[in-house]
Amino acid sequence: MHSLSQEIQSFSKDRLKKKCTLVTTVTGRRLLERRGDGGEGEEQVEELEEDGGCGFVEDKSLDLQVGVVRPFLLLASQDAAHDADTLQRHKVSHVLNVAYGVANLFPDQYVYKALPILDLPDTDITAYLGECSSFVDRAREKGGVVLVHCNAGVSRSTSIVIGYLMMREGLTFDEAYGQAKAARPSIRPNPGFHQQLRGYEP
Repeated sequence: MHSLSQEIQSFSKDRLKKKCTLVTTVTGRRLLERRGDGGEGEEQVEELEEDGGCGFVEDKSLDLQVGVVRPFLLLASQDAAHDADTLQRHKVSHVLNVAYGVANLFPDQYVYKALPILDLPDTDITAYLGECSSFVDRAREKGGVVLVHCNAGVSRSTSIVIGYLMMREGLTFDEAYGQAKAARPSIRPNPGFHQQLRGYEP
């Protein structure tokens, strides 16, 4: 029976599998490190070409762009809602959080309403419009400014803002969508929300 030390001594590097490691550098370059049979000294590194956007790439840049849809109605991402300077600069008093799993960071400084809405095409977004619009109305009556946000400020919060303009101002979907997009160009309600709002009659 071999002792552990004898097994370790008799082990050969040749029995190790060749290893490839995918590395993404801080600058975003993607490298493939290959370690060959020859052990530690033999290492080959090649840069990978971008593959046309396949796969998931985490975007770590902050999105602090705030769309001013009305003087009292702002549209943004969770990044803006979590940035104290941005909130103060836009004189926000109320925050309508329609994201899922996103905390309200400043409960002592702002009036919050949180509705955890899933960004799925079959979610009934119109079911939330009355409650959300009432929150905006109450803030407006007090001279407040409401920031509406979800995670990215693209689908859920946009749909709520579009619905508000349709419900309270009598705009058509196209008019409301156009005004929201002018305020925040990155908006894109998911196909289900788009269809629901297009057919919505307050």
